[in-house]
Amino acid sequence: MLLSLLWGGTASAQHGGNSVVVTERTRAELLAHAPEGLEPGKPVWVGLQLTHQPEWHSYWKNPGDSGLPTKLEWKLPAGVLADEIRWPIPRKYPVGTLINYGYEHAVLLPVPLNISSEFKPSLLGNALEVKLKAQWLVCRRECIPEEGEFLLEIPAKSAMALHGSVFQASWASQPQALEGHATATVDGETLLRRVIGLPSHLRGKSLEFFPETPEVIETSAQWSQAWDGGTWTAQVPLSPHRIQSPDVMPIVLTQGNEGLSIGARVQGAWPASAAPVAVSPALQEALRSNMAAAESDAGLTFLAAVLGAFFGGLILNLMPCVFPVLAMKMVGFTHAENQRARRIDGVAYSAGVVVSFVALGLIIVALRGAGQQLGWGFPLQVPGVVAALAVLFTLIGLNLAGVFEVRQFIPTRSASLRSRHPAVNAYLSGVLAVVVASPCTAPFMGAALGFAVGLPAVQALLFFAMLGAGMALPYLVASWIPAFAKLLPCPGEWMLAFRKLMAFPMFAAVVWLLWVLGQQSGIDATSALLAVLVATSMLAWSLSLTGRTRVIVGLIAVAWTAGFAWLLAGQIGTVRPQQAAAVNDGAWQTWAPDRVEQLLASGRPVFVDFTAAWCVTCQYNKKTVLQNPEALADFAAKDVALLRADWTLRDPAITASLGELGRSGVPLYVLYTSNAPALVLSEILSAYDLRAALSDVALCVLAESPASVALAMWRQCLTLQPL
Repeated sequence: MLLSLLWGGTASAQHGGNSVVVTERTRAELLAHAPEGLEPGKPVWVGLQLTHQPEWHSYWKNPGDSGLPTKLEWKLPAGVLADEIRWPIPRKYPVGTLINYGYEHAVLLPVPLNISSEFKPSLLGNALEVKLKAQWLVCRRECIPEEGEFLLEIPAKSAMALHGSVFQASWASQPQALEGHATATVDGETLLRRVIGLPSHLRGKSLEFFPETPEVIETSAQWSQAWDGGTWTAQVPLSPHRIQSPDVMPIVLTQGNEGLSIGARVQGAWPASAAPVAVSPALQEALRSNMAAAESDAGLTFLAAVLGAFFGGLILNLMPCVFPVLAMKMVGFTHAENQRARRIDGVAYSAGVVVSFVALGLIIVALRGAGQQLGWGFPLQVPGVVAALAVLFTLIGLNLAGVFEVRQFIPTRSASLRSRHPAVNAYLSGVLAVVVASPCTAPFMGAALGFAVGLPAVQALLFFAMLGAGMALPYLVASWIPAFAKLLPCPGEWMLAFRKLMAFPMFAAVVWLLWVLGQQSGIDATSALLAVLVATSMLAWSLSLTGRTRVIVGLIAVAWTAGFAWLLAGQIGTVRPQQAAAVNDGAWQTWAPDRVEQLLASGRPVFVDFTAAWCVTCQYNKKTVLQNPEALADFAAKDVALLRADWTLRDPAITASLGELGRSGVPLYVLYTSNAPALVLSEILSAYDLRAALSDVALCVLAESPASVALAMWRQCLTLQPL
């Protein structure tokens, strides 16, 4: 059922092999866009999408003072040729006294494919097989060379447009060709630029300047620009280490998000150039050392994540969704016939838990491999899944309360089979424990599980297996230690009372799921689900009746359940605007993909709350910190714009933004300023952390003043570390 609900829209994107490579610093994915199939002359695009962790960046075709451009080596069948990369507009990154050109967050490097009539798809696959070997350099304070090999299959007989919006965004961010005239005149050690024909709305404005030809100008040197009527001019120092003397120098001029490209004809004679310098042995050794250190850190990080998953699984047993199931299983030890039976039961239960977690991990890995943007907790973003879990939890609670027994549902033959094979029953109990645990993992372990979602497939599955092992350990240990059974009281009336007591945590979980559905689909859907739960309860109670009364009451309950289920299906199909709560919550505004940039451009710091109604940690932080009058006063005092990104329902834009920040789950709290890297706060937010982050905002704002005192503050601002 979960696959049928969540797989929609992925059938058209059939990926062969591995199209994703994930490291500690980047997530690289090979994407394709063939909206009209693979016919000759039709548009076919492929591209490498690099999603950087916060503060990391890769490089443009001209990397600037240091760095290396991303390199793509294609292996394509006969009749298919790859064109050049269509580079988006870069940004400038000051590193000490150097200036580099590149990209942060997420960037797609699109490449058009030219399909000729000579191309013949394979008879077996009936697809175009695209192979790519890519190399890229990512830098923060240190630089790490990375690479990956990718394989992608594009169907020959059908369109492929799953990632159309990503390609459209990349095309929109590319510089547009300028129909004008440009010259570059060599005057001693200076290059004089003149560009005629720029749009009138740019006249008089300061422009950014990016030369496409590397190793010609002194990138980090001071340069000047001016307007002479409609002609833009600039004086740029030549590099003392210049090794190129081009006849034409293509340049990119930008103003905000607008970019224009034009080729400048070089006039005058170039001075004598320096001898080409290869990468120095010292730099090569530094890169090797950085890579070795990064691999060591990655190993330690993954080991810590696996251990965290194990202990997280242990903690899951205390969650209200899981504890009743585990408690009743352990109480069952009082009825175990012998030690061997208890041990077999423990092993079978543990196997059911571990296999179920691995299966859930496989579903997530498969969906992400098929191009779906998913984060942890995605089942709870589907109102139908939330409603189904509420019904399941209600039935479990009614069973624990003694309203009905499971054997009343099961035919006599199946019941006898169940008694003859208790290990199967224990295994299915483990599966049930994982099903009822899944709503608890999203709210309480979203950040840790979000890390696992971004790992390579094998490591992600190991993470999920360790999570299951941790959850299964208490029951497994108890089943293998004879002394544990002796600690339990003798069978008696207390067992019946304890069983009924365990029903109430399940009903409490149902209340929470009702609230989540209300946030997703409104009060009408919640009312319809309540009616379904009442009808389901009546149906369960009718099983305890006998004779004609059981049939009559059961038929009424079935009709009632079916009718309100049909009404519920219609209600959850009409989703309310999920950001309404954020808009109506005082100073908070609705998050949008470009809203952060707009507010930063206006000079305001921005605080973003990535949240969801089904995330208990999010709601706790909201009530205790973010809605605190003192915190709101601190925000107002620093003129911080407040944005709320509501992930209660699936939102590809929010999922992509989380991925850019290196996360796949909520909560996530990010403070943006125009002059410092994004600051990611702790998932368990405290007033102290928030106040400390806002005090750093004050330093960054003061650093914009020209006074010498502000220079020291600016240096401190640049060295801020995430809390």
